[in-house]
Amino acid sequence: MAVVHMSEADLARDLHAVLDKVRQGVEVVIEENERPIVVLKRPTAPAAGRKLSECIALAKAYEAKLGYAPIPDGSFADDVRSGIQERRDAFEPPSWE
Repeated sequence: MAVVHMSEADLARDLHAVLDKVRQGVEVVIEENERPIVVLKRPTAPAAGRKLSECIALAKAYEAKLGYAPIPDGSFADDVRSGIQERRDAFEPPSWE
């Protein structure tokens, strides 16, 4: 992966061009006095799987096409409860002190 180093002023001068580079897979290191302060890079690939809304839409499409909806397995409800519980905590943004 290519890495580009630049100042905050360079970033501010052409943010769109920098973001295009990041979209292409280039890692951009923003520096202040030659010391890294921020690294911009593409996020890692999302976890495998589907969103619940996609699963519901797929089930409705099967029902419309086949005349019956898929039946979830026995542990489906437990999986849903577990997923909800994992995301139940309120977001606490970091302090900027």
